[in-house]
Amino acid sequence: MFKELAQSSILPLNRDALILSIFYHDAIYKSTKKDNEYQSALILEKHFAKTNFKHVELCKNQINATKNHATSLIDPDTNLLIDIDLAILGHKKNVYQLYTENVRKEYSIYPKFIYNPARKKAMQHFLEQDRIFKTDEFYNLYESIARDNLTREINNL
Repeated sequence: MFKELAQSSILPLNRDALILSIFYHDAIYKSTKKDNEYQSALILEKHFAKTNFKHVELCKNQINATKNHATSLIDPDTNLLIDIDLAILGHKKNVYQLYTENVRKEYSIYPKFIYNPARKKAMQHFLEQDRIFKTDEFYNLYESIARDNLTREINNL
């Protein structure tokens, strides 16, 4: 994700907060849990509770936004974070294939008859959106390829 940020021409309004949000957004990542983002935000809050960092709430909001990947109408840095998080969807076919194989490994405790419909539903959610990527830069870079990758993955499940 840091590589995506470094390659982007988008200048964050609050780079420090965005960097911390990237770093902490998957601090807790358990495939069997549904509150990973919330728990990750709590870890950030705990780590910065006794500092003078003034943007803990902003970071927590950004981290929590990565759960549903909804467009933020008030914070463009949240939209950038979401796009950075989803950028893998728009990478080359072989990179995306490796990503999907790794996701399947993460969820290997679930048999195909449970995993495949759930994964298909998650991928369909992105395809049903007018735009997967919130920023124009990421939209122009990745949208078309992401839609192809998602469609191919759904068809292969």
